[in-house]
Amino acid sequence: MFATHQTRLEGRFFAAIAPCSLLLAWGCAGGAHVGAHVGAHVGATPDVRQIDAHTLRGARSFLTGWPAQAGAGLIHVVVEIPAGDVQKWEVSKPDGALRWEMKAGKPRVIPFVGYPGNYGMVPRTLLPKSAGGDGDPLDVLVLGPPRPRGTVLKVRPIGVLRLLDRGEIDDKIIAVDAEGSFSAFTDMPQLQQQRPGVTRIVELFFGNYKGPGKLITKGFGGAEVALKMVALSANAFERAHRKP
Repeated sequence: MFATHQTRLEGRFFAAIAPCSLLLAWGCAGGAHVGAHVGAHVGATPDVRQIDAHTLRGARSFLTGWPAQAGAGLIHVVVEIPAGDVQKWEVSKPDGALRWEMKAGKPRVIPFVGYPGNYGMVPRTLLPKSAGGDGDPLDVLVLGPPRPRGTVLKVRPIGVLRLLDRGEIDDKIIAVDAEGSFSAFTDMPQLQQQRPGVTRIVELFFGNYKGPGKLITKGFGGAEVALKMVALSANAFERAHRKP
């Protein structure tokens, strides 16, 4: 019974993300085609330069080069990990480059299936420790087609996945790409009604990708909560970087 249930969940997961992106991710997980994988992303994003095998730079700092807000109800997101990928890249502080995270002296690859959306961060934000956060930029999962690493998107937040990582708030904003099959969604109830299983896939992924019991999922908040979180984190960033 358990094996059958697990198989059904995995099948729904794989159906929700791009098959070709997953194949790329699995190839990279084994150490093959890493250069081609990164190069393809750079080629698809002309403003992004490959400095070395583990570093990408944009024409502007990924950390500070764009405002958090991108218009009414929209935010900017820097894609760190394309949908279906397993390479753990992140925007570094303070220089704003995009780097492949290292673990035990090796590039980090998550030992799980690929991300169920484009994963990234909101520029010019930080969730302050005084509010229970980790002092890092806001994390976002963007539902939609895979986007090259280093792409800066305008997206619509529709909710928040509430997470605890070793006692610290590690919430993930859920957003939709302006293009693709998710672009019309404006809130989580609408997504749950019209795309049954997607929120469950997202929750299963983040609850398990670091290993059993590492993260605790606490359900979803709505679009209004997500926008308030962005505003709070953008204000916290500006306060922290205000010149005396």
